[in-house]
Amino acid sequence: MSIRIDDVAPDFTVDSTDGKITFHEWIGDSYAILFSHPKDFTPVCTTEFGAVAQLVPEFANRNTKVMGVSVDNVEEHLKWKRDIETFSGAAADFPIIDDTSLLVSKLYDMLPAGAYLPENRTPANSATVRTVFIIGPDKKVRLTMSYPMAVGRNFAEILRALDAVQITDGAGIATPANWVPGQDVIVGLALNDEQAKEKFGEIDIKLPYLRFAKAPKK
Repeated sequence: MSIRIDDVAPDFTVDSTDGKITFHEWIGDSYAILFSHPKDFTPVCTTEFGAVAQLVPEFANRNTKVMGVSVDNVEEHLKWKRDIETFSGAAADFPIIDDTSLLVSKLYDMLPAGAYLPENRTPANSATVRTVFIIGPDKKVRLTMSYPMAVGRNFAEILRALDAVQITDGAGIATPANWVPGQDVIVGLALNDEQAKEKFGEIDIKLPYLRFAKAPKK
């Protein structure tokens, strides 16, 4: 089944580099980012896990936990973590789950069209198990992104998207194209001009349906 925005993220219990984890319990009252990879010891994935290792403090500042998925076992993950830390210069201080069974990959519909999954599969067999899910404290999916094998993810964009998700969550606002924290936001159409001014202060009316206001403080 496909995972859509506002679906409850499927729960699962798996082994990981941090021991056995039940996903919803692990999320708790935090936001969570689940990001997946086709296999350990692959070049693009090593750079991406390195980028996440460097950003762990940024995610923590946003009350967000990160979890990696790869289709190898915990023993291999622990060996790979050493390479990730050597490459990135940062501790890979987040769990990587054992998805040798493809349980999570299938639950979250991560596999590419026409995936061929022999017993001794290679990264190419599970080529687009390279997906990102941002999940809220209510365990609902807020955002998804999928990438092909040859395109490394931009984790600065994932962090920016997380900021946008968090500032708009239940706030009656939206973010415009290319928004970054500190910039103005768009007032939701559910409010008329007077209601918008009462809630957000001065508003900048560009078009009757496009009105900007200062971003609320988190």
